[in-house]
Amino acid sequence: MGLDVHQKIAVFMLLIGVPSFLFSQNSQLFSSFYGEMLVAKFASAPFPHPLRINGHLYDSTLYRFDQHYSDSSVAMFIPDGYRPSDSVDLVFHFHGWFNNIDTAFKRYELARQFAESGKNAILIVPEGPRDAPDSFGGKLEDKDGFRRLTEDVLDYLYTMKKINAHRVGQIILSGHSGGYHVISSILARGGLTEHIREVYLFDALYGQTEKFVHWLDLFDAKLVNVYTDSGGTREETRNLIDDLDSWGMPHFEAELEQAIPHDLKKNKLVFLHTKLQHDQVMQARYTFREFLKSSSLSDR
Repeated sequence: MGLDVHQKIAVFMLLIGVPSFLFSQNSQLFSSFYGEMLVAKFASAPFPHPLRINGHLYDSTLYRFDQHYSDSSVAMFIPDGYRPSDSVDLVFHFHGWFNNIDTAFKRYELARQFAESGKNAILIVPEGPRDAPDSFGGKLEDKDGFRRLTEDVLDYLYTMKKINAHRVGQIILSGHSGGYHVISSILARGGLTEHIREVYLFDALYGQTEKFVHWLDLFDAKLVNVYTDSGGTREETRNLIDDLDSWGMPHFEAELEQAIPHDLKKNKLVFLHTKLQHDQVMQARYTFREFLKSSSLSDR
């Protein structure tokens, strides 16, 4: 397979179970107009993972390990004006197919939207399958995998003197397109489910619906689901809405363009249809920013 020395070390450490934080190396810090971004590598990051060591075959094309599944980078964006406290609120975003950390931040204006929300939280974007047609969440689909990554991120930010405490506060999970799969696994067995207050699905409800429903049944939580006509999520979303009607579970439906902040704040189950294209749902109307504005997170 032709792995370089760093990739071989990563796989070896993964297989022998070396503590994740010891694998963080050579972090990079970038300043921007909206805040600062740290990018570091963690053994608890989604990849590498044993199930993708031989790559992933999709539609007769092999997406190789070294090009698509060897990057253990995690981006951490701290908006200007962030105020450290005795706990840390976190928003995790998971990119979809044929994307990576860099393209997600650029294409969907993640830093700008997050900063403009005014919330006192830190945005975490782990590298998923890099530029590949794959929804697999790697180690974040393993039992307690999400807990391990979160603990490593907090340890790292504390070491970098960006936060004052290691205590987890509220968590929001956000996913575009194929990001739904890793989110559903985090809700089912990630290890910090009691801290997850909200989930945002941006044209992403392709399946695993029972895991989202189970989470909603167990916790006083909020789900906001945006769906389109052409993105492949309409049928699954409408089936879920029909089930909620049958179960007598209250929910809110509207066109994305007509929903107002009050609708987002007062409702726990929100379904927003839009005529936007699949790749526009996050940024065309700054939807990510507006959802965060209406969230339970504290303001800066």
